[in-house]
Amino acid sequence: MNVVYEPKGRAREYSELACNLYRGCTHGCRYCYAPSCMRTTGEKWHAKAEPRPDVLKNLDKDAEKLRGDKRRILFCFSSDPYQPLERVERLTHRALRIIARHRLNSQVLTKGCADLIQEDLGLMKEASTQLGVTLCFSDDATRKIWEPGASTVDERMAVLKAAHKEGLFTWVSLEPVIDPVQALEVIHMAHPYVAFWKVGKLNHMKEYERAVNWTEFLYDVEALLTKVGAKYYIKNDLRSFVAKQ
Repeated sequence: MNVVYEPKGRAREYSELACNLYRGCTHGCRYCYAPSCMRTTGEKWHAKAEPRPDVLKNLDKDAEKLRGDKRRILFCFSSDPYQPLERVERLTHRALRIIARHRLNSQVLTKGCADLIQEDLGLMKEASTQLGVTLCFSDDATRKIWEPGASTVDERMAVLKAAHKEGLFTWVSLEPVIDPVQALEVIHMAHPYVAFWKVGKLNHMKEYERAVNWTEFLYDVEALLTKVGAKYYIKNDLRSFVAKQ
């Protein structure tokens, strides 16, 4: 395959197949892991975004080869599929049309343009898309510090509510957890509109990681998710703290 690939390591916990439509991401999230993975600097990675060359043509070829495969293709790991450039390029919109035409399954993970996402909800139904929203903060002032170019907390909540109303399968990536109190508040406010939760700790930022009692948070988050009757997955990096109780 050319642009659809099988993720490895931690990424495998999110999806068996994936496709990155853009190179670069202008959301500018402070915790972004993509620059190091792509062997560049955060400054360069967040300065601009561009379509990957021939990505839709190659996706169409890969989709033809994958006909009948039940695994979901995730858009995207290294850059947000609904970042501002999507307003111009509409790569994600067109990619979902390809998925629908080949009768494959897909999922989206985004913290991007809420209006574009809502416009695509009908298309997501056609493409058997599970809509994932990254939501780590309940307070938008904190969100703005960590995710300056992304959509607001209220906009993401509106997306979840609209998608839930339309009957789409919705899931939340509660990762990275930076403020445990806000993470728990996110569950309180969003759980009526979320079918599945994926929870993971902050990594590669030791100063902030050391400030969190991860064993305590693991206990608290599982207790809350169980209380509200949520289905969830705890990522291995956080799950490892169960042995430290």
